[in-house]
Amino acid sequence: MSSAVLIEKKKVKNPPLNIHYLGDRVLRQPAKRVAKVDDQIRQLVKEMLQTMYSRDGIGLAAPQVGINKQILVLDCDPNNPDNQPLVLINPQITSVSKEFCVVEEGCLSIPGVYLDVTRPKGIEVTYKDENGRPCKLNVDDLLARIIQHEIDHLNGILFVDRVNNDLALTKELTKQGFSIKAVQKVA
Repeated sequence: MSSAVLIEKKKVKNPPLNIHYLGDRVLRQPAKRVAKVDDQIRQLVKEMLQTMYSRDGIGLAAPQVGINKQILVLDCDPNNPDNQPLVLINPQITSVSKEFCVVEEGCLSIPGVYLDVTRPKGIEVTYKDENGRPCKLNVDDLLARIIQHEIDHLNGILFVDRVNNDLALTKELTKQGFSIKAVQKVA
């Protein structure tokens, strides 16, 4: 089963898409479901992957590049040419593990800010791939965390909204020139 979206894992000088940053309201709008997976969607996925690799990311959601669609791209091992990136269209978490873990997260939309976030260790997710086929994955650790982080983007949530340490949050955001007022805490 070969991927319909094959791109070289390399940085391009001018990535095809612009990343939006914390404070931009496009990041707070819930993304719309993709009605049909077609060549236009596959081209967008290709451009999202090129942008993600060019910015040293391991995950990117369409809202981060100003596109209000439920599309994620991710790659846990961007330096390994044999590791295929994952494309999740209309992803939904169908179950989460009882075990939680705290891990430092960062985000291409909040460069330079890295803070601890608590999330379920494992998840089950359903989605469509870049060919429109329905898929299901049971994942844990880093891959589960990336998928949860990126699905949050589809719901207008950023990782800083989940940070419990307000002191560290304020300090890190201020240091990088972001406003604490842009944070929208989630329970």
